[in-house]
Amino acid sequence: MNNCLYGIIVYMNNFFVPSDPLDDIIAETLAGKKVIKSEHILTGWTNIVIEVTTDKGSYFFRFPRNPFWSKMIVKDAAVCNFVDGKTSYYTPQMKLYYDSKGRPFSVHKKIEGYTLGDRIYHLSHTALLGVAYDTAKFIKELSGIDLKGAPDEVKYPLSDFLHELDYEHYNKHIDADHRYIKATEEAKLVHGDLNLGNILLDENDKVIGVIDFCFAGTGNPNMDVARMVSRPAPEEFEKAFLSFFDNEKEISRMKKAWKNIDNGYAEHIRAKFPEINLNQL
Repeated sequence: MNNCLYGIIVYMNNFFVPSDPLDDIIAETLAGKKVIKSEHILTGWTNIVIEVTTDKGSYFFRFPRNPFWSKMIVKDAAVCNFVDGKTSYYTPQMKLYYDSKGRPFSVHKKIEGYTLGDRIYHLSHTALLGVAYDTAKFIKELSGIDLKGAPDEVKYPLSDFLHELDYEHYNKHIDADHRYIKATEEAKLVHGDLNLGNILLDENDKVIGVIDFCFAGTGNPNMDVARMVSRPAPEEFEKAFLSFFDNEKEISRMKKAWKNIDNGYAEHIRAKFPEINLNQL
């Protein structure tokens, strides 16, 4: 376990629950802005996610659901702010806050658009090919970012994150292929959770941004490739997307690992947080 990430925050055991006065925290954080509407996003696995519409734009608040995600939201903010402006696509400009009890939560302004998950089965052939190209381009640009001088949080290995996720959350250990993931790791930046719900399209079905860097760190870029094809998507998209990458055997093995991770974590979510929508699986 790489402890350099945690430093002074290793002691944090505080997290949020739905009964917390989240509306009060939101109002205090957005002082000077008039809150028009708040909406809970029921697909948030790791955090209580609330979209807040104000007279000065819309914002996403993320309140961690347990101590593990309290630590990781700090990493999420660090990675987002480090990556900002270093690829061809928008990424959230994340602000990290702490409430009166020392619990971390994050806020970022909404990037206007639609998730690829919402649009992928409605895209034309040309649009599908374009999205496949842009997604592959993002992976390559992200993994090509120079990590010299990057914060320690950014350089936290994806293999360490997945290992801790596994042992923190699953009642029975799953076949996440930890040894293989570690053995194939590289000192390159990866998103770690690149799926259809984290890619944003504009009104013309062009990729404009990527969100949710909570899993991000250093690793093998093929982990991002495998993540993209580990959940259901049109065969046409998958074929076009994979055409930009080599090492089919490695990607296939990593895809299996991601499916096992999803299934194990979904089991945990169903047991602990039945209100969360798991339809994206």
